[in-house]
Amino acid sequence: MQIDVFNGDADGICALVQLRLAQPAQAKLVTGIKRDIQLLDGVSVAPDDQVTVLDISLEKNRTALDRILSQGAHVFYVDHHQPGEIPEHPHLKTLINTDANICTSLLVDQHLEGRYRAWAVTAAFGDNLIASAEAAAKPLGLSQDQLNQLNDLGVCINYNGYGGSLSDLHFAPDVLFRELAPYASPFDFMTDNTASYQQLLGGYSDDMAQALQITPEYETDSIGVYILPDVAWARRISGVFGNELANRTPSRAHAVFSFTEKGDYQISVRAPLTNKTGADELCSAFPTGGGRKSAAGINHLPLDQLSTFITAFAEKYR
Repeated sequence: MQIDVFNGDADGICALVQLRLAQPAQAKLVTGIKRDIQLLDGVSVAPDDQVTVLDISLEKNRTALDRILSQGAHVFYVDHHQPGEIPEHPHLKTLINTDANICTSLLVDQHLEGRYRAWAVTAAFGDNLIASAEAAAKPLGLSQDQLNQLNDLGVCINYNGYGGSLSDLHFAPDVLFRELAPYASPFDFMTDNTASYQQLLGGYSDDMAQALQITPEYETDSIGVYILPDVAWARRISGVFGNELANRTPSRAHAVFSFTEKGDYQISVRAPLTNKTGADELCSAFPTGGGRKSAAGINHLPLDQLSTFITAFAEKYR
């Protein structure tokens, strides 16, 4: 059996689109909202099953990975988050690079020697790796208008992955993958599947307009802290709102708080675009935190730790 395990954001989805265009397979899909990162916990395998894992931290999934390997499955693991110690096993192949300017889809693009590069460019835009996306796109000879289209699609796919639960999303990530997977090019998807594309674009535009009305909870020259209301649109926009803030003020770090269904905070952190470091270290200092150098988050922060986080945030980016 082929089992595809992937993050529900643009990077995870576009990475899998590339792989399945190159290597078609009838696979069991395992995914979830963007913050559902310990996806391997729910994976059951039999000997010689083939498991592809995309865009979730190996470190956060190490125990489950060891179990899956011990049960005789073969694992292909591609990611750009901090992996911890990577196990050595004859059934494990890894492509892991934690450089702040790389994403999982760009690693898959390298693996496939650029066969479906427009999807990798889309994912890089979705991860707010604008310079990396533009550099990867150069051999494609795209116009500025075409680059803008890929940027918009990447941002919208990424936006769709955020939420407190699947019910917050416009599309469950496995459903969205199936909407995208038939198309060799993202341009074909945007032209042919206009209903799905317009639903993503419209939802993003409406939610971002509301987010931009929010005033900062705390702000200095170095950091900005925003607390969104406890409603579905705010949970959906939480991650890409951080990217928008980073693009508008690239020398400042930003933290966007939203409320979880448990009644605590979920936080998206973006390092300054002029200094894309430290977000992973900051968030990993809290029990449910993690991520990458330029963008990280905390899944659950008690309400009474708001000031503790802001103090640590200000110290990190003073």
